[in-house]
Amino acid sequence: MRSSDFTRPSLVAVSLLFVLAACGGTTPPPMTSVSENWSEQGVASWYGPGFDGKRTASGEVYDMEDMTAAHKRLPFGTRVLVDNLDNGLRTEVRINDRGPFVDDRIIDLSRAAAREIQMLGPGTARVRISILQMSAMLTCSMVQVGAFGDIQNADALADSLRQRQLAVVVRPGPDGLSRVFLGPYDDLERAERARDRYDGMIRPCE
Repeated sequence: MRSSDFTRPSLVAVSLLFVLAACGGTTPPPMTSVSENWSEQGVASWYGPGFDGKRTASGEVYDMEDMTAAHKRLPFGTRVLVDNLDNGLRTEVRINDRGPFVDDRIIDLSRAAAREIQMLGPGTARVRISILQMSAMLTCSMVQVGAFGDIQNADALADSLRQRQLAVVVRPGPDGLSRVFLGPYDDLERAERARDRYDGMIRPCE
């Protein structure tokens, strides 16, 4: 059996309070809807080597060379445009983590995204962020709870979850792995509770 996609400790929002910043703030609840003309202006920071390969709050493994970012409230999967107000450069990122938990900062960029707007050296920049694409997970999401090279192992996990009266789907993938999902959920908050309870990863419905 191949191991699940989840091989590292989860960095859910509670633990991120202690590791993403030297000083923290309160944790607001995630948004359950976002207007297409939503925007926010403030200070951006970036995070890299100390977190590379670790689990993000969405359940994904963090890759500092992916075009991703952490935001306190935007739904996972939302794509945003980040304008560096100090030099006029801009980059596009997908939200897959929570943070930064510092009161005067609004977004934590991956190293790759920070490089695109030339803020690696300074470490922070004044930015404006705006919505490019709404998260599909706001209306339909699933929670991946396992990935197996042997479909019998995937079926065994699915059966054990169905015995708990949970909705389960098993999907063979082109990479040879059979993935086990809970859902679908039409409420992102319910999906996040399932993710936390079963140590999973939130995915949009396909």
